[in-house]
Amino acid sequence: MSLSFFNRMKPFIGVIFLQFGSAGFAIVAKAALNQGSSHYVFSVYRNGIAAALFIPFALLFERKTRPTMTLRVFFKILLLGLLDPVIGQNMFYAGMKYTTPTVTSALCNLIPALTFVMAWVLRIEKLNLRKLSSHAKIIGTVVALGGAMVMTMIKGQTIGLPWTHAHHDVHASSNPNDHPDPIKGALMIGAGCFGYALFYILQAITLKSYPAGMSLTALICTFGSTMGTILAFIMERGNTSIWILRLDAKLLAYVYGGVISSGITYYLSGVIMNEKGPVFVTAFNPLSMVIVAIMSSFIFAEQMTIGKISGALVIVIGLYLVIWGKTKDQKDEKVLPTNEQEKGSTNSSLENELPLSGSNLV
Repeated sequence: MSLSFFNRMKPFIGVIFLQFGSAGFAIVAKAALNQGSSHYVFSVYRNGIAAALFIPFALLFERKTRPTMTLRVFFKILLLGLLDPVIGQNMFYAGMKYTTPTVTSALCNLIPALTFVMAWVLRIEKLNLRKLSSHAKIIGTVVALGGAMVMTMIKGQTIGLPWTHAHHDVHASSNPNDHPDPIKGALMIGAGCFGYALFYILQAITLKSYPAGMSLTALICTFGSTMGTILAFIMERGNTSIWILRLDAKLLAYVYGGVISSGITYYLSGVIMNEKGPVFVTAFNPLSMVIVAIMSSFIFAEQMTIGKISGALVIVIGLYLVIWGKTKDQKDEKVLPTNEQEKGSTNSSLENELPLSGSNLV
């Protein structure tokens, strides 16, 4: 009986571990950026470490199942390497310099809503205004975007926490040019989320013709690290000191990001999704935001305000509306007659495989 109970609890234990891992990365990434880490170099090292981690496993476990590489698939993977490791991560890290880990974590909950909007624009996602699920997805998207605006534009009264009173500048960056600017930071993180959302859509399409998860991840990280290196040399030309590695918070963040956020998280989330589906993983995303808020208040003496808390709650409400609408659509697809399923098999299967989770790539 105890073994059966443990087996039932494994997905819950796994997804909670994922949220703690995601929260930990938000904290160490902010610490590294505060110590002066270049966000261009951050992306290069993180993806380089992730590629080094994935390549041996891909060569070992997928050597017999890896499909033939075509020119079309190659360009898709190249674009994936640009969308997430270069655009998504650089905008995310750049925005984090101007805001707090809690705001960053909360804004990441916009990714499912943005993924839905772009999938609809690209005609991958279907909308039927006569169905309640479509209304839920539309309203949820608007509510989530409204919550992001509340969180970044409305400060409100500060909620006094005893341990945040002593040091108000603990979260300050060592770079004098990186003074707090919540709106600028939110816009940059929003742009990063936009890149992540496009990445999710293209990843779902690419996996149809290249269903080798480890090999795909290794190639994405390799291409991303290579393109990121070129970008870093252009944007940070003459500043060779940013590439020096020392035993400090920056090195910890690079290794943590590559091993935990891009390595273990990718694999573990895939295992859980195969058993429970993407909605199960997504439903726990707000837990990461709560963990980050608590840790950040202790480590960075981050002040909690009514605006931050209210905006975060509104984003979570919007997130769950989108999730509910998507779940309802997936249930409806399963009860369609077989002949109707065959008619729209390409679109419907792609819709159902679009990930709803936003924490795994961040």
